[in-house]
Amino acid sequence: MTTQCVTPNDGWTGFQGGTATTDLIDILDTVDVPIVVLRRDFMLVCFNKAAAGVLRLSPSDIGRASRDISVLAGLPRLEEQCGQVIASGGESRADFRDGEKWFVVRISPYTTGDRQVTGTVLTFTNVTAFRASIDQVIYERECTKAILNTVADPLVVLNADQRIQSGNRAFYTMFFQLASLRTQLKKLLAGGHGFQPVEVDHVFPGEGQRTLILAARPLSLPGHSERRVLVTFQDITARKQAAAPNDLRAIAERKEELWRSEAFLAEAQRLSLTGSFSWRVTTDEITWSAQLYRIFEFDQGMPVTLELIATRVHPEDIPLLYEMIERARGAGTDFEYELRLQMPDQSIKYLHMVAHGTRDQDGRLEYIGAVQDVTARRLSEQALGKAQSELAHVARVTTLSTLTASIAHEVNQPLSGIITNASTCLRMLDADPPNVAGARETAQRTIRDGNRASDVIARVRALVTKKEWTTESVDLNEATREVIALSLSELQRNQVMLRAELVSDLPHVTGDRVQLQQVILNLLRNASDAMSGVDDRPRQLLIRTERDGGDRVRVTVRDTGVGIEPQAMDKLFDAFYTTKSGGMGIGLSVSRSIIERHHGRLWVEQNDGPGATFVFSILANPLPRRVSENRQESPSIPRYDG
Repeated sequence: MTTQCVTPNDGWTGFQGGTATTDLIDILDTVDVPIVVLRRDFMLVCFNKAAAGVLRLSPSDIGRASRDISVLAGLPRLEEQCGQVIASGGESRADFRDGEKWFVVRISPYTTGDRQVTGTVLTFTNVTAFRASIDQVIYERECTKAILNTVADPLVVLNADQRIQSGNRAFYTMFFQLASLRTQLKKLLAGGHGFQPVEVDHVFPGEGQRTLILAARPLSLPGHSERRVLVTFQDITARKQAAAPNDLRAIAERKEELWRSEAFLAEAQRLSLTGSFSWRVTTDEITWSAQLYRIFEFDQGMPVTLELIATRVHPEDIPLLYEMIERARGAGTDFEYELRLQMPDQSIKYLHMVAHGTRDQDGRLEYIGAVQDVTARRLSEQALGKAQSELAHVARVTTLSTLTASIAHEVNQPLSGIITNASTCLRMLDADPPNVAGARETAQRTIRDGNRASDVIARVRALVTKKEWTTESVDLNEATREVIALSLSELQRNQVMLRAELVSDLPHVTGDRVQLQQVILNLLRNASDAMSGVDDRPRQLLIRTERDGGDRVRVTVRDTGVGIEPQAMDKLFDAFYTTKSGGMGIGLSVSRSIIERHHGRLWVEQNDGPGATFVFSILANPLPRRVSENRQESPSIPRYDG
């Protein structure tokens, strides 16, 4: 059992035995989010499988105070927050960093049937990728600010109340009151049209009187009714003093610099297929960048609403969209989602969205986010998975070329038995009187030998049949016995002494039976080939199954062959790399892909003596039975009794 629990001494019985508890533990262990339960005195009561893997918790931590567990001790003010949750019955949140990973920890009260709060439940949500995405958005925003700060002329954006919304560094360096222009700016903001540039004389402390030209133009923001105006300041003091005739050219050059800055940001978004947006939650005002309009294939400038967005979302993802909207309205925290779009031509787009929530001084919530079109990446991943499946099939078919003799031997033996038993049965029936009992027993042996031949053919067909990935509960002991039976004749011809140590009651695993057998078969063949040139010692091959920790199963194949050169260790699993003169170099590469697809790991180790050891470890089925670790060994002779 993966989820670890104890029964607290204060009567908290929510995790005591019974079918409901077993179902709850099954559910908790399928959740990818780490879950930890503390009781009122902050003692660790229970945690799920995800918490064991991510937070490095172990059964020995159960019963210990949170302050004595290193990973929980790293949470600032944990006990204080848990105490507040227990006292108030509400929830609390905290940010937590563990190495390079960031988590948002939700602290919720745990109540019994009488609504008595008896502890707290901690859920750890991994927001590492989200924070990285937000950092990227902030970085791009800072880049835009940096670009505007390179413009020598002061720039400022005012709202309808003539309050400053934003400005570049040049503006804040020479900031002054605009009392003489307020009337004209008010008319501009009310009427929505520009006015002619105005020349203003102003005395700067330490610099004397300077002459400036102020220009303004309204800013049109799609989806926003609020009026804003961009005001530019140009110092023409030197020009007036020198009576230079190139004023218009200087203005055009500065406008060109500003235009290029805006074009730079737009082109960067187009090349990265990333659009940006803002969403004011209280008014549902949504602003999109030009690239986001292109991603959704809407006419640029048309008002964007949540209903309009929903018309593009894939029908199967509509519930996810509304769930995201409701969560965003209430929480006000950062979020990250992936959605599919269904375009008018029925094509599908995959989007990755991140957003950061902020509140202004009045508490109004606004989200700033980015949306990236990841369709090409998703299609590439799907194509890669299909290519790996095709390559695995090629490897299985290639393997059969060396098994022809073994197949012939395995099939010939039961066929010979069938012929012999049939002849004996006829003689017993022709006897006077007929030996019916003996004939019946002989017929049963004939059926047994026929089934043996059928099993051989079935194993061969399973290896060469091309089919999609299928998931089932697999007994690795039984799968290993079938592979050994199929390979036994080849091992005998190579004078290999096989010893199998298969642990009794080994937990089943979930996966594709044929592909796992392909990995075992490939490791057996490689071990046999590695010993083909060994003449000064016995050619011994060991295959072992065993438990690997509490929730994994390990398969080990050890040989006494020539071993592996140190320089080849790092390249051994690379595609098309081989140490055999007639090898294709895809067997180990495909084997590693299969094991990783089963959420496992395949590696190689040098033996203390001659030879090498290949090992793979994969997850067992949830809640395996507790069994003894007694192994059943077969004799060290060149045969295997399946």
